[in-house]
Amino acid sequence: MTNPAQDAPAASGPAALKVALLGGGTVGSQAARILTEDAEALRDRVGAPLELTGIAVRSRGAERDWRADPALYTTDAEALVDGADIVIELMGGIEPARTLIRRALAAGTSVITGNKALLAQHGEELFALASETGAQLSFEAAVAGAIPILRPLRDSLSGDTVTRVMGIANGTTNFILDRMDTEGADFADALAEAQRLGYAEADPTADVGGLDAAAKAAILATLSFGAPYTLDDVAVEGITAITAEDNAAAADAGYVIKLLAIAERATAEDGTSGAVLRVHPTLLPREHPLASVRGAYNAVFVEAENAGQLMFYGPGAGGAPTASAVMGDVVSIAQRIVRGGPARLRTPVAHLPALDAAEASTSCMVVLHVADEPGVLRRVAAVFEEHGVSLETLRQVQSDRAAAPGASLRLITHRARQRDLDATVDALAALDAVHEVVSVLKVEGN
Repeated sequence: MTNPAQDAPAASGPAALKVALLGGGTVGSQAARILTEDAEALRDRVGAPLELTGIAVRSRGAERDWRADPALYTTDAEALVDGADIVIELMGGIEPARTLIRRALAAGTSVITGNKALLAQHGEELFALASETGAQLSFEAAVAGAIPILRPLRDSLSGDTVTRVMGIANGTTNFILDRMDTEGADFADALAEAQRLGYAEADPTADVGGLDAAAKAAILATLSFGAPYTLDDVAVEGITAITAEDNAAAADAGYVIKLLAIAERATAEDGTSGAVLRVHPTLLPREHPLASVRGAYNAVFVEAENAGQLMFYGPGAGGAPTASAVMGDVVSIAQRIVRGGPARLRTPVAHLPALDAAEASTSCMVVLHVADEPGVLRRVAAVFEEHGVSLETLRQVQSDRAAAPGASLRLITHRARQRDLDATVDALAALDAVHEVVSVLKVEGN
């Protein structure tokens, strides 16, 4: 691709870089606003003007958070891409975003995207195309909104070995779980409030089902471990089954429930080294840094061999915060175009296969409703011992099931392989003395 800044006559200064924006929604509108209102400051940082040449939208007359010059809106996305020096993709979804990004990259045009679903499914294909043509594909906005987490993983920790990444990567679910914890709300009421405040979509399936966080887990793992992972590599469990009773049990034991995206190095039972990627509701001790993340905020907790423990915290969603991350990538790419030099390419080098989630090492809290008779505690404890799972605590607790005869037990295990924990729960459910396995929640951070 030619360098517009070098092609311009010296007397007139660097030529403007043409920026095409695909998508005029919440984030796209704010990116357009920054490009327009902060044009002078951006020119000074880049060394050349950034010219917003058009905004590709489905409907030119739709209501928007911020409206640009009406002449900028177009439904011809392909023509807009073909005339650009930099393309910003904020359409979301797989198609036509994938086709338009491929079109830009094939022409050697660098792309900034916030499309985590696309990257989690087709990232390797797009990175390979960028590598072939010398274009750059940047995506800081794809994970955790405004939080600068991808650059630290890629750059600051490149000389270290990241062993684990654990994060609250979805603001909608964090808002819901926070309301359930602090106000005693049930899931349906907390979700309705999130929708009323604009934190949750009318169809919240991707959020509450854990799929949004899973896509981010795949991206975080790819950057952390230098190996390619996709959405298919992530074991996913959402928050729809979390009850007020679960929250009460967690609070009584000194925990808070968070939906966590976790990517960690692990060794399988057969000795294979790899990584386990998982998303699920998780109990965290109240004193853990992630436990204090409230509302729709996000946070990512990173563990590395030499750096130790690091936490990145901030707004995980919203038009202006996410557009801030987008514009950081825009300025970085624009500076490279003006000054010359090769694109920054992501080149995974590690062979670290995705392992089955059963290979994860974790602990869990199991709540049982059991017969209230002699010998039950001994029989329950024997099941854990039989499966090689040790208990940290075993306590009889007040039950909300007053109408049902029996007693409630709350057991918290030490860390064990997930497959052994699963087998233990199955064996407990088969005991005559166990009326019901009320809940099983994983525990991290102990």
